[in-house]
Amino acid sequence: MNAVHTMRDVLLHEMETGVRSTCLLFEKVKESDWSYRPADNMRSLKELACHLAAIPESDLAIMQEKKQSDIAVIENRYGDFQSADDMTQAMKTGFEQLKTYFVSMSDQALLTKKTTPFYLEEGMTQSRWLAETLTHIFHHRAQLFNYLKQLGYQVSMFDLYI
Repeated sequence: MNAVHTMRDVLLHEMETGVRSTCLLFEKVKESDWSYRPADNMRSLKELACHLAAIPESDLAIMQEKKQSDIAVIENRYGDFQSADDMTQAMKTGFEQLKTYFVSMSDQALLTKKTTPFYLEEGMTQSRWLAETLTHIFHHRAQLFNYLKQLGYQVSMFDLYI
């Protein structure tokens, strides 16, 4: 295996850990807690969870230069989810699509191909998109973890690194 594949696979493995642990956190949420909002200027727990579940699919669409209206359709579909199971299944499916996209890419494309999303003037390489999506998932997983802590759930680092 070459160094580019090794690095890609390490990042995808970490992302899979983020997805898997996020889905296990989703399963802990009681129905009565989905409306929890830590502050008026923050997302509710359900809004955060739906956004987090959408990241693999929506970030893939963004890096593939889909139109803003197409991204909105994806995000709205996730916003309609009513259960942790719906979020979990969709997040796992989105991750598999994203993984297939990166694994099928040549080393040259991963390292040098740039795509420009609707909200940026300059594009980013696919390797940078991979890192961006990974950090996006972990950023919001940390928020989810903190929401659960604030609600009194017994969660710990053992729920994150599984």
